[in-house]
Amino acid sequence: MGAVAVYLTVIFLAGLVAVLVRLPPLIGFLAAGFILNGLDVEPLPGLHTAADLGVTLLLFGIGLKLDVRSLLSREVWQTAGVHGILSISIGMLGMWVLGLFGAPLLVGQDVGTLALIGFALSFSSTVLVVKILDEHAEAQSYYGRIAIGILILQDVAAVVFITASSGHWPSPWAVLLVFLPALIWVLRKVWDVLPHGEMQAVFGVAMALVPGYALFGALGLKGDLGALIVGVLMAGHPAAGELSRLLMGLKELLLVAFFVSIGIAGVVTGEALLVGTLLMLLLPAQSVGYIWLLHMNRLRRRTSVFAGLALSNYSEFALIVTAVGVEAGMLPETWLIAITVAVALSMVVAPLVGRRRDTVLAIARRVLPRWPEDKVHVHERPIDLDGATAVVLGMGRIGRSAYEELRDQFGYGVVGVESSAERVESLSANGYLVEEADATDPDFWDRLKMSEHVNIAVLAMPFHGTNLEALRRLHQSGFDGVVAAVAQYDDQVREIREQGADVVIQLYDGVGLALAESAVDMARPRHD
Repeated sequence: MGAVAVYLTVIFLAGLVAVLVRLPPLIGFLAAGFILNGLDVEPLPGLHTAADLGVTLLLFGIGLKLDVRSLLSREVWQTAGVHGILSISIGMLGMWVLGLFGAPLLVGQDVGTLALIGFALSFSSTVLVVKILDEHAEAQSYYGRIAIGILILQDVAAVVFITASSGHWPSPWAVLLVFLPALIWVLRKVWDVLPHGEMQAVFGVAMALVPGYALFGALGLKGDLGALIVGVLMAGHPAAGELSRLLMGLKELLLVAFFVSIGIAGVVTGEALLVGTLLMLLLPAQSVGYIWLLHMNRLRRRTSVFAGLALSNYSEFALIVTAVGVEAGMLPETWLIAITVAVALSMVVAPLVGRRRDTVLAIARRVLPRWPEDKVHVHERPIDLDGATAVVLGMGRIGRSAYEELRDQFGYGVVGVESSAERVESLSANGYLVEEADATDPDFWDRLKMSEHVNIAVLAMPFHGTNLEALRRLHQSGFDGVVAAVAQYDDQVREIREQGADVVIQLYDGVGLALAESAVDMARPRHD
């Protein structure tokens, strides 16, 4: 327990220092790994297992929220493919130039070695990007969905390389995975009858680790990829959102182990530190590549910049690919430490650069041309509410009820706004007028053309923070109509009222009122 106490103390203090100086806590966790390494503390059993579990649950959670159709969009697959080729080529050229100037490990390296290192550095970190997007509530923004789609395609490419390079091909029994959708269909039926709470959480962990990680691992495939695929097959279930929220705390805790494990990976020599630092010089080119390619796919400059900067870091897969190269004798072991330094530094720098994304956007607006409204990507075109007199943000059960009440009982022309493409498709097929957009995404408000006839806005999204953000954006846009919102707790009711909402319904109060009215309606015929 002594080693555990030392680990927890160092991790907590390093994370606290990072928070106090207004840095993401993950930077502190990375630093904790290097500090523990420097202190020569006894290795903590199970650290890497906990890190693997964290990544597995992360990928499972991504799958739960993933719309597979997003991977087929041109801006995702084309950007991922072309950027991979460009990143490897530019990386090889940059390292060759550094070698000419005498950089350690790079002097006189052959093309094969440079290509392998360039390939390792061509990936962006799924763990880091998703964590930052979640912290800023931007995982469902359009640029966030593009970034996640690119990350998934990169992860698949890395898994293919690792499998091919290891010399261990998948088991012949892997063909049985064609029956996986049938198995998941049965398990979804089991999911239907599970009670809320801890049974949901246990079910989610079991799904990620058993038919996901363990099954794929037993068949000679990457377990992490299995967790992602199982999550995708389970996406769309009515309880998927609840399960994702239940697993959030456990996933966050286990990911601490992941960041610590990167810092503690090995003894950092001066040579490895220098090379890892020099490799950071390649990151700006990676950022520019992402921004340019996304813009060429007719995305707005803001979307291109935000997605490009989010992806501007080195991935944990760089460590795995390099480790495969070291094990196969293609690289000296020093490279693994140098890549570890580069990955750690990129994870420190990426959140800091992200804070300056508005500055980068201002530069991009001077350099990149603006697409005309009729040429810009269909998801980036203005949303015109002309003719509407009411808008409902969030078309879940509450939003749908408000939409119907405003339309059917009061005769308003209502437009709904919903971020789930599947729900938009379903509602549109049933006669609702719904726009696919995320009301917490600043892009939405940039694209929105609010009609002067709109005089009611209903904030019916499931999270209090998203409703607050939408309220703030409404005020910034100059909206002077009535804003009605829902809240779950009394303190949330007070907060959203203080921020300027005209009508706030406490969720349980509203349910009680509807319950009483329904009971009275049912009782009247019995007494007549």
